[in-house]
Amino acid sequence: MRRTQIFMASTLYGAATLAAALDAGRFTPAERRLLLVSNNAAVPETTPALDTMPGFEVLRGRFDGVLSWNEAIAPLHPGGWSPRNEDVPLWERNLRRLWDLGEDEVQLVVESIQVEPALALVNVFPSAQVEVYADGLMSYGPTRNKLEPLITTRISRLLHLDLVPGLRPLLLSEYGVGAEVVPAGAFTKVLAEMAEASEPGADLAGLPADAALLLGQYLSALDILNAAEEEELHLTMLRGAVALGHRDVVFKPHPSAPAHWSRRLEEEADALGAKLTVLDSPVLAEVLYERLRPAIVIGCFSTALLTASAFYGIPVARTGTGLLLDRLSPYQNSNRIPVTLVDALIPDVADPAAAASAVPPDLNPLLRAVGYCMQSHSYPHLRDEAVAFLAASLDNDSWRYFKRRRLTALALPGAVPAPLAFIPRSPAVRRVARRAMALKRAALG
Repeated sequence: MRRTQIFMASTLYGAATLAAALDAGRFTPAERRLLLVSNNAAVPETTPALDTMPGFEVLRGRFDGVLSWNEAIAPLHPGGWSPRNEDVPLWERNLRRLWDLGEDEVQLVVESIQVEPALALVNVFPSAQVEVYADGLMSYGPTRNKLEPLITTRISRLLHLDLVPGLRPLLLSEYGVGAEVVPAGAFTKVLAEMAEASEPGADLAGLPADAALLLGQYLSALDILNAAEEEELHLTMLRGAVALGHRDVVFKPHPSAPAHWSRRLEEEADALGAKLTVLDSPVLAEVLYERLRPAIVIGCFSTALLTASAFYGIPVARTGTGLLLDRLSPYQNSNRIPVTLVDALIPDVADPAAAASAVPPDLNPLLRAVGYCMQSHSYPHLRDEAVAFLAASLDNDSWRYFKRRRLTALALPGAVPAPLAFIPRSPAVRRVARRAMALKRAALG
C-alpha cells in the first residue's frame, strides 16, 4: 500500500521547520509527501499564502506537491470550520479523490492540533497516524483544549525547535506524547537557503548591516492592546535602540499592521537623530538575520527573539511584556507562556546591559507552575511542583507571572487569606466601593 504524508502549514516559519525536520531524517520514508497550505488570516483573499512568499521556492522541492486547504473547503474559513461527525466519510472520500490519494495509507503532520484547521484535518482522516510539530514558543505551554481519545491515541510525538535549551515542552505531555528536537543546524541551513534565494530587491538591498532590528506585532488585532498602546510599544523599541547607541534602525512591521504606525516611527527617528528603514517585504525575520546580521533584535514576545538568541547568538531585548502579563485574560490565555518565557529570559530594552549575553536560568520550575495554573485539570500531577515553586520563589520578581485570584481559586501559596476570600465576590463590598469612588469623583469635580 502506498504511503502518503500530508504536512499542514500556515506560516513560512512552520514550513521551514518541516523542511529542516525532513532534511534531518526525522520522518519515516513515504512514497509521497504533500505540503498542505492553510491561509488562516481573517481575510485570506487579501493576505498572501505562505507558498507565495519570498523564500518559499527553496522549500517546495522537499515535497512532491503543494495543496491548498482553503481551496479544498471553500467558501468555508479554515479557522472556523470542522466537519460534522456524520459528514466525515463524505469529506474523506472527497479529499481522497481531490488529492489523488486513492486507498493510500495517510500520515498527517500538523501544527496547533487543539484548534482548526489542524483539528479539522485530523477529524477528516480518522484512521491516519498523527504527528505534531511546534511553530514557535507555544509548544512549551499546556495543551489549550481537551482532546478526544480518538485523536490523542493517534499522536505519536511532538517535534519542536530547541528555542530554550533544556526546557521541556508541556504541550501534549498529559497524553504521554514524547517530544523530539529538530536539530538547530538543519533549521539554520534551511534559513540560509531561503536567505540566499530571496530576491535582492530594493527592500533588502537598501537595508543597513549591523543595525538594530525592531520586530512589530499586531497585538491590537488580538484585543490584547489597543492601537495607541501598540503604537507606543513600537516607539519604545525605537527609543530603547537609540539609547543603546544604535543610529541605524530597521523596523519589520506585522504584514497586517496599519501603515500610519510606520509614519509615527519615522517622525520619532528624525527627532532622535536616527535613520529608520521600514521593511515592506514579507520575509522571515530569520532571513534578515542571515542577510543583515543585525547588532541587536528588539521585540515584544515574538518567537523570532528566541531564534535570534539561541540559533544566531544575536543580542536581544524586549519591551511590553510586563503590560501583557497584566492584560492577558483569562489567565489560561495561550499567549501567557510565550510572554512569560520572553520576559524571564530576555532583558528589558531599558536595561543598559540589554546587549550583553547572560546565562539563561532553569525555567522548568516556573514553566510548570504557570502551566499548572493555566490548565490545572489537565495537569494535576504538576500540583506538588507548583506548590513547591510558589512557596519558595514567589517574590517581587516572580509575582508578575501569577494572579492572586487564580492562586486563590486553586488554593495555592500566594492566595488571598481564607477570611478575606469573600471580598472580591461580595456584592455588598462592591456597592460600598462603587459609592466611595462616586463620592471621590464628585469631590474632585
